[in-house]
Amino acid sequence: MTAPTQAVDQQRARGDLNKHAVGLFSQQIWCWGRDILRPEGNWLIEIGFDRIEPPEDRKECSSVYSLELPQGRCIVLRGFGVFYGDLYHGGVFIPRYDFRPKYTPQATLESPPWSDADLPSLNPPTDSTQASCVILTSDLIEWIRAYEMNIVEMLGADYRRATLLDWENGKRLTVPAEEMASAWQQLGVSVAEEFGAGMQPSRMKTDRTHA
Repeated sequence: MTAPTQAVDQQRARGDLNKHAVGLFSQQIWCWGRDILRPEGNWLIEIGFDRIEPPEDRKECSSVYSLELPQGRCIVLRGFGVFYGDLYHGGVFIPRYDFRPKYTPQATLESPPWSDADLPSLNPPTDSTQASCVILTSDLIEWIRAYEMNIVEMLGADYRRATLLDWENGKRLTVPAEEMASAWQQLGVSVAEEFGAGMQPSRMKTDRTHA
């Protein structure tokens, strides 16, 4: 195989990985929205998230959900993406429709992200920040995997299937409820292989109390 052909194949593989990641991530954000509206009670609140309601001048925005995690980590959920921060490595924001992490040295947000304009300066990882970016992204993926495992254990697979009924419209990529956790696990492996060759695996362990 010639070098140009290899480059084309690698670019295509990255495109396929991003397309799959975007579909899975968008489905996950949909599920978080359904978990918020759960008839028996807001599941995110039950597992420890703080809900920050918009101020008077931002009433058109939905609430921000933020969770403090052990070891100086945090996660902030929005409909347009997710921020994940770690005091040791900084932070990443992953847009909902483009699963390419954007890096910031800031581990926490100075103000709630009512829109993407409220986020800090974010940039694609450089040679000096790539290791931190991969660790942060891998940790976030592991947190999501643990979250879905916890959903099935605590609320049951039938609950997650029910949240996907309106998602499955025949046009969107849909990962079956019982495969969501393993899909995130596999995505974590793919991300590590693609962008983190030679780096240490994610430090994060499954934390059922906070997942």
